[in-house]
Amino acid sequence: MTTPARIPFPVVDEVSRHCLQEEEPETVHIEVHLPGPLDPARMRKAFTEALHRHPRILMREAAGGWYRRRYEWELTENPDVEVVSFPAPGRNALRDARTRALSQAPPLSLSPPIRLEVVEEAHNTTVLFLTINHTALDGPACLRILATAAEIYGGKDNSPTPAPIRPPDPPQSTDTPSNWTRPARVAPGTPEKSPGNGLLVTELPLPHRPKGSPYTVNDQLMVTTALTIAHWNREHGQSPRPLRITMPVDDRPRDITMPIGNGTRLVEVPFSPQELTSKPEDMPDLLRRTAQRTRALKSLTRPQLGHGAGLLTAPVTPVTWRAALTRGLRRAAAPWTSTTLLSNIGRIPYPLDFGEEAGRAHAVWFSAPARMPRGLTVTTASTAGRLHLALRWSRTLLGHGDGHHLRDLFEHYLHTTEAAP
Repeated sequence: MTTPARIPFPVVDEVSRHCLQEEEPETVHIEVHLPGPLDPARMRKAFTEALHRHPRILMREAAGGWYRRRYEWELTENPDVEVVSFPAPGRNALRDARTRALSQAPPLSLSPPIRLEVVEEAHNTTVLFLTINHTALDGPACLRILATAAEIYGGKDNSPTPAPIRPPDPPQSTDTPSNWTRPARVAPGTPEKSPGNGLLVTELPLPHRPKGSPYTVNDQLMVTTALTIAHWNREHGQSPRPLRITMPVDDRPRDITMPIGNGTRLVEVPFSPQELTSKPEDMPDLLRRTAQRTRALKSLTRPQLGHGAGLLTAPVTPVTWRAALTRGLRRAAAPWTSTTLLSNIGRIPYPLDFGEEAGRAHAVWFSAPARMPRGLTVTTASTAGRLHLALRWSRTLLGHGDGHHLRDLFEHYLHTTEAAP
């Protein structure tokens, strides 16, 4: 019997592993809507084969003593558990699957740390729910797995469409607010008694962008998120403070060579209070400034979580000691944590075409964990010319009615970004 290969936890995985909480699991949820039905046996076979085509996903946390210097992933030849399930259809099947995706993280001790639920809806439509343990994997990597499964199942090419090529921008000086000021927090709404995360998904029109605009849809979404939170905080009596919005940047290829794991790096986009109380006629300038900031941040070469995280995870002491230090530093740094996270997946690059009977995906939602101190994450993707927005929040901060109000504010401010230059 061969000894399984082992891979030390990357920095992102180790920091996440140190800070796990049962009350708010670190899950990523992906929800894919198909117009037709899937055959259970064929789908199980296709998804299992997709896992084998991307063997880096077949991993579990290796056992070890408290004194070990590293956490390690143990690669397995086959899944330890049945990854694909088909819950009984019913009136609440969709709601219950969403709840499970937020509250039940696949254990790290069983390979692979991902689960797929296939929910049959009315009129033979199908919803796929991918639940991912974010300590091990991120959404774009698992979407790559699903695209491979779609190609195996339907026999159709699911290669990614090329991303639009933007000409390089000349270096520009950016008037960027300081990152050394404590940022605003999302004001508490009507918290719920039960812990965990709440979720609201909705479909919106893609915002119009005049031809030749110096900004992207991502910049419009960034401004929309900032204006939404600033408005929410004013309504709830918070004094104006600078906002910082964390933005994941993913430079990986989308083809079969895509590295599987946590592959995004995080940057923070700042906004001053004055920028977020400007008049409608100032919108084009705000969008241009935001575009300059996001481009400058994307062009920087830096580690995924910054240089400090690399020092914090250096294997010079037992992982249990580093875990205690990491948790303590995280609590101490909570007031300086960014206001919220906007993860814009962008246009879904894969057709996600499961063949003639099941068809091609017409809606894809993602949601990222929403633990405190942020307590709110905004995740967007576009499919079939529509914007799919997911708001996810910590129930210790917001309630379901708050989510609906934030959705309405987001829709309003998204429309205001369509102002012509």
